[in-house]
Amino acid sequence: MTDQHCGLNGIGAVTGYGWGRESLWNGLATGQVAAQLAEGHGPDRDEAAWVATVPEGGDELDGPSRFARAMRAAGREAILDAESRGWEPGRRVGLLHAAVLGDVDLWRDFYGVRDADVSVRDYLALMPSTPVSTFMQEFGFHGPAMNISTTCASGNAGLITAKAWLDAGVVDDVILLATDLSSAPETVLHFNRLGVAVTDTEPLQACRPFQEGSRGFIMGEASIGMVLSKRSPNPYLRVLGGAMSHDAHHVTSVDPGATELRRCFSDALSNAGAELSQVRYLNSHGPGTQQCDRAEAAVADEMLPPEAELYSVKPLVGHCMAAASAVEITATALGYDRGLIPAPPQAAPAHPRLLNGPTTPADGLTLKSSLGMGGHNSAVVLAPPA
Repeated sequence: MTDQHCGLNGIGAVTGYGWGRESLWNGLATGQVAAQLAEGHGPDRDEAAWVATVPEGGDELDGPSRFARAMRAAGREAILDAESRGWEPGRRVGLLHAAVLGDVDLWRDFYGVRDADVSVRDYLALMPSTPVSTFMQEFGFHGPAMNISTTCASGNAGLITAKAWLDAGVVDDVILLATDLSSAPETVLHFNRLGVAVTDTEPLQACRPFQEGSRGFIMGEASIGMVLSKRSPNPYLRVLGGAMSHDAHHVTSVDPGATELRRCFSDALSNAGAELSQVRYLNSHGPGTQQCDRAEAAVADEMLPPEAELYSVKPLVGHCMAAASAVEITATALGYDRGLIPAPPQAAPAHPRLLNGPTTPADGLTLKSSLGMGGHNSAVVLAPPA
């Protein structure tokens, strides 16, 4: 196995469970759902809908919106966590921010309430580069800083890019942030119209990845912070490698042949210097939609060893879009640290590989897949810390 791994050394989280990684872990480990009924989020605007939104909170000095406050809070928590575990920032610390729609609340206010009449300072706050720049300023980091956007695969893409930077010696350390607080009524409405978001049923009944009767996913929000480095003495897990591919097939639908998804899995393991026989778990994209679940299950059955099992935490935390894979990587990292895979309980007849509730992890690697809308395939290979 390659020695070119990097360690995930610190974690910060803001999710539908609340502010802080312990809120996330407690919710996942006890099988609670993060979603609640939100007034005015239904398809007809006057209906309530199940949505796992980030509650109000954070430091007002971090910005005027939940997006800005959540991003800064998650990043700051990750840095403090990494330092408590023995990490010391190097001379060149880079920043990657995985985001897709950006600060939806600010843009809605800009156009719908303030008629674009804002101060220059408030206008600059709308730019995707501004949160990245202000975070770098807070900590005095001088490595490269950039945004990444590959729809729901953005967190995996950020992790793969972070490792590439570290392997190439571009940076000494990377702060990876993934933020999506876009579950405004308009966003929920259109994903409902696409036929993939469910708003009218309790989450564990609506979202059943790899189980009979699954109708899709519950919308979720999150911001996740991670510190990645090759120099930490006490990582949560090791990132061995990863890969991405593109279906070049359809703007929303998965290529039914799954050719590029198979190649992505194979390339990820090759990049990691690992064998398929070493994979023990598939931490799947698992949104509960028929297309994605069918593709991932078929590729898992075809490629992974018989003992490899799969799970998805989306029924609990929701589908957090740009932050989805980062939330799910965090579930694996905290699971390694605390000796528990926080898999949701099964609610219906299921694929034989699917875990049924919290499980003590067995030896082996975790393959984390994320399928971004539009054809973005991604997979990262994760290993226990030692």
